[in-house]
Amino acid sequence: QVQLVESGGGLVQPGGSLRLSCAASGSVFSIYAMGWFRQAPGKQRELVATITSGRGTNYADSVKGRFTISRDNAKNTVYLQMNNLKLEDTAVYYCKRFEGLGYWGQGTQVTVSS
Repeated sequence: QVQLVESGGGLVQPGGSLRLSCAASGSVFSIYAMGWFRQAPGKQRELVATITSGRGTNYADSVKGRFTISRDNAKNTVYLQMNNLKLEDTAVYYCKRFEGLGYWGQGTQVTVSS
């Protein structure tokens, strides 16, 4: 059974940085694309970034140049480095594994506030 566990969220001031981690268990990690999504209060869940098995990446326009997605297949972990955080980045961040209908983590809260 696939399990995804996010960590690294927290409270940060505007302009600050955080690195989120998503550790996966279960079947082979390296062959699946992974992604980060976020959901702010009262809004729909939105795509933030994805990374393929070949390490190709894609980003939402709102985070391009500020966020970087990466993966360490030896550790079964995908990361999201978030720099120059803005108030509007406040959300619960979810990790997703693109296998079948998809697997989701439980989410980690990121709050950007002065």
